[in-house]
Amino acid sequence: MCGIFGYVGKRNNASEIIFEGLKTLEYRGYDSWGIAVRIKNKKEFILDKNTGKITAPNLNKNKFKKNSDFAIGHTRWATHGRVTVKNAHPHLDCTKKIAVVHNGIIENYEVLKKDLIKKGHSFLSETDTEVIPHLIEENLKIEGFASSVRDAFNLLKGFNAIVVSFAPSSEIVACKTGSPLIAGGGDGEFFIASDISAILPYTKKVVFLKDNEMVILGKKLQIFSLPKGIKIKPKIEKIEFKVEEASIGKYKHFMLKEIYEQPKVIVNLAQNYTSEIKFLSGVIENAKGTFLIGAGTAYNACLAGVYFFSKISHKHVNTAFASEFNYLEDFLNKNSLVMALSQSGETIDVIESLNRARNKKSKIAAITNVLGSSIYRMANYKFLLNAGPERAVASTKAYAAKLSVLLLLSYSIIGKTEKAKKMLLDTAKEMERILNDNKSKKKIKEIARLMSLNSHIFVIGRGVSYSASLEAALKIKEVSYIHTEGLAGGELKHGPIALISRGTPCLVFAPKDETYDSIISNATEVRARGGVIIGISPQNSSAFDYWIEVREIEEGSYIAQIVVVQLLAYYIALYKKLDPDKPRNLAKSVTVK
Repeated sequence: MCGIFGYVGKRNNASEIIFEGLKTLEYRGYDSWGIAVRIKNKKEFILDKNTGKITAPNLNKNKFKKNSDFAIGHTRWATHGRVTVKNAHPHLDCTKKIAVVHNGIIENYEVLKKDLIKKGHSFLSETDTEVIPHLIEENLKIEGFASSVRDAFNLLKGFNAIVVSFAPSSEIVACKTGSPLIAGGGDGEFFIASDISAILPYTKKVVFLKDNEMVILGKKLQIFSLPKGIKIKPKIEKIEFKVEEASIGKYKHFMLKEIYEQPKVIVNLAQNYTSEIKFLSGVIENAKGTFLIGAGTAYNACLAGVYFFSKISHKHVNTAFASEFNYLEDFLNKNSLVMALSQSGETIDVIESLNRARNKKSKIAAITNVLGSSIYRMANYKFLLNAGPERAVASTKAYAAKLSVLLLLSYSIIGKTEKAKKMLLDTAKEMERILNDNKSKKKIKEIARLMSLNSHIFVIGRGVSYSASLEAALKIKEVSYIHTEGLAGGELKHGPIALISRGTPCLVFAPKDETYDSIISNATEVRARGGVIIGISPQNSSAFDYWIEVREIEEGSYIAQIVVVQLLAYYIALYKKLDPDKPRNLAKSVTVK
């Protein structure tokens, strides 16, 4: 969840480097933020901590001035403790020589804290994180810095990543299990971050820390295995990635930029991944039981995949929320295939499920957007979406990419990959038409304004469009904070229709497929009770109060139609004067349980 960034080296503007890095990482958490800086030749850290977004207030540069060669920073998504300056990271020990930032939850922190208080340590915050610097301070009484960090980390229960800086020795030591950490650099300076995007402006040579590994950054980079601390050879990877791909460019928000990037992403998948699709479809065919898992938007893509495999390949594939998968794992065996979908590749619910699947000797396939991520490294079979960085919290282009891959796989199983490729190219063209047609955009903005005035919205669909209704509802909830419920059209009459009152907006996905007549009947039922019907369909209907055209492209329609709701969600947020990139209480990468 949280954003972590650290620097040690020969530059004299470490505080500014960390500040810029944290702005890059702010999408990982923006409840509060802070920086711990050592001024050159000093033996302790000074802090600047703030609540709210990093853009306001700005870094107190007068406090740090220049000559800072060593710093760590953190942007927080709160777990333990309220959103206050005292609870913001970094946290210091009693001597102010040790500074710590942390991502995760320390499940046994209360026991550790009580013991440390008995030993005379003073705590300033409500966080679980603050036990870490005090544990290390206690260990330093009998051992060196690196081993003190190692032994403190070995005491922590749960999934955690910690970055610890020690002012007297100009060293950073970091350890991880579950949460991501990437180190990089060379030639007298090193960086560490929870996301590669913060490091890439400075170096393309990086090391992805594996679970139960520790890195020491000082005069050189060293890697050790945990819990014993045995030295191992670092695996240095060179990343070919353009920094400008992560910049906002001409767009007002990253969410809008990423919506507009979807056609390009779909074309890339259609044109350049034939061999990868053929190989992975063969793996699915040969598996004795396939399970799709994901969380949030990724789960909605999984559900669409179940329909694709059934409808196109006539193949039975299961799905579940990753957080519920642990309760459905008993049937897994060595012949099973678990396919994990995740934009970040770091979703903790997915990682935990994959660990349990590995214990059952099942094979794992990863469909993710981040090279070197935990889920990517865990997989026997890896498929990179290559959708480019996704900075808005609400996922858009990664969702379209996942649907495109699942559609390609479904057709590949029956030997019709070329048909799927053409379908996706037509889908990309239709998305471009919707995005660039001024008449369509004007209508979408008008409907968004209407919807922004309501406190309840419903979205209905059938078949694959049921999964689209769940994704549409999620998008609107995420960025506008309006209660929105996605439903299978046939389930309305079994209870939810009681909530329809005069003026209630209801989005209706009505592609021209086998569900059309039934979903129009459901729309008519809602309209008869005063609901306002917004139809997303290739053709208008008397059941619709508003109609947004999405042309018929067979199964490609299910991908093209979602761009309408993404735009609706975006404009609803703007009408409500909200930041669609940074919704409250949410973070991009969910790395805690």
